[in-house]
Amino acid sequence: MDSLLVVDDEEAVLELVRMYLENEGFLVEVARDGRQALERVRAGNVRLVLLDLMLPGLDGWAVCREIRTFSNLPVIMLTAKGDEFDRVLGLELGADDYVAKPFSPRELVARVKAVLRRTESGGAGRSQVLIYPELVIDYRANRVEVSGREVALAPKEFELLWFLASRPRRVFTRDELLEKVWDYSYTGDGRTVDTHVRRLREKLKTDGGRSYLKTVWGKGYKFEVSQ
Repeated sequence: MDSLLVVDDEEAVLELVRMYLENEGFLVEVARDGRQALERVRAGNVRLVLLDLMLPGLDGWAVCREIRTFSNLPVIMLTAKGDEFDRVLGLELGADDYVAKPFSPRELVARVKAVLRRTESGGAGRSQVLIYPELVIDYRANRVEVSGREVALAPKEFELLWFLASRPRRVFTRDELLEKVWDYSYTGDGRTVDTHVRRLREKLKTDGGRSYLKTVWGKGYKFEVSQ
């Protein structure tokens, strides 16, 4: 059975989080610095990473950035900082959620379960595959093909693409996308969404020159297949 990896240099935090997660039936590993965390992730058998930002040596931002170069593993960032910039930056680097210290252990467990549901769900009750010209999105396999080639997407990139592609031609504001895809009632700026859309556009370039993610000026974004 795969484990959850908790990365923090505070022993009290490690033990508290481990206790609550194990009480919920999870297997838990711990790492006390960024390099140790990367070694554990590369070794496999990790379902999700709870990653503190303020780590000795490699900080959480660097660790998250490195994980995203080789894995779509879900990442929840932990930090003592409440600054909005930290949250936005963490999400732009590919984190799936963000919890500020001090946090309620029960809330943290709920966030872990929610992220695992989103990333491991088989998508019961919905179409499993969306097929568009030069684009195939397989929800169950978490797989995207562009012009016949498989394209690697980070978890939030895949979720954003699936959300929009399964609702073609409908316009969503940045705040709506943050709430629906990131589960945040977020009223700040939309840099997180903009960054993910920009990355998706780059990754979804087709041989035929089609585009899928449209900017609706003054409103937001929609999925629509160009000719």
